[in-house]
Amino acid sequence: MASIITATTTSGLTHSADNSGVLQLASGTGNLVTIPSVTGTVMVSGNMPAFSAYQSVQQSGISAWTPTKITFTTEDFDTNNNFASSRFTPTVAGYYQINYQLQVQSANTNAYMLALLYKNGTQISQGSLSVGVGSAHPNSSGSKVVYMNGSSDYLEVYAYGTGGSSTYSLEAAVAATNFSGCLLRAA
Repeated sequence: MASIITATTTSGLTHSADNSGVLQLASGTGNLVTIPSVTGTVMVSGNMPAFSAYQSVQQSGISAWTPTKITFTTEDFDTNNNFASSRFTPTVAGYYQINYQLQVQSANTNAYMLALLYKNGTQISQGSLSVGVGSAHPNSSGSKVVYMNGSSDYLEVYAYGTGGSSTYSLEAAVAATNFSGCLLRAA
């Protein structure tokens, strides 16, 4: 047996039984939330942080052999205001799908650049390796599912390059240098 709880302007909250196997929270005009008959955590869109940001202003002067924090200057979206100063600090504990990518503007032969994902100041993931040949634009991308505690954990993206040049510049475009993530499941 299941229940339908309805809020009306004339009777207040009313309760009725049904045989659907779900709990429905409704207004006088229709269903607002339907909770299926499963165990576990029910996610509501209002508590599912997601963000997407990219580099719209070129970052230059990235030194070879030194991890350098990448600045993401434009947000596509930030549903819970958890992305600031190129750092993602979610306020909901759980498991997050994180994606990151960078592209070098130009590089000399045998130069390479890696995108690195850092959690709380420590590297936890490394993107793919791409070697620049001639005037090619090496890129690196990665993804990882990361547990975040919802209070103090934060994520940042760094670049690490070697060979060819002593400094690098990154492509400033949504498809070239970007950082995104979303909550997969609350803890």
